[in-house]
Amino acid sequence: MNRLKELRKRRNFTQQKVSMDLDISRESLSHYETGRDNIPNDLLIRFAKYYNTTTDYILCVDKYEEK
Repeated sequence: MNRLKELRKRRNFTQQKVSMDLDISRESLSHYETGRDNIPNDLLIRFAKYYNTTTDYILCVDKYEEK
């Protein structure tokens, strides 16, 4: 499980916006958000920077979003 969809929705971002900003396909983003595909480590780090949070928060290791 991960929190990508939660982070995106909280910021009122669309999948299209996030996928364009991070240069990935919308379909890939959807698969990462639903857990269908594992997030590659390099992309996980990019997500954390993009949402200004930690990789541990995205991966549900930590319950606090703030860095």
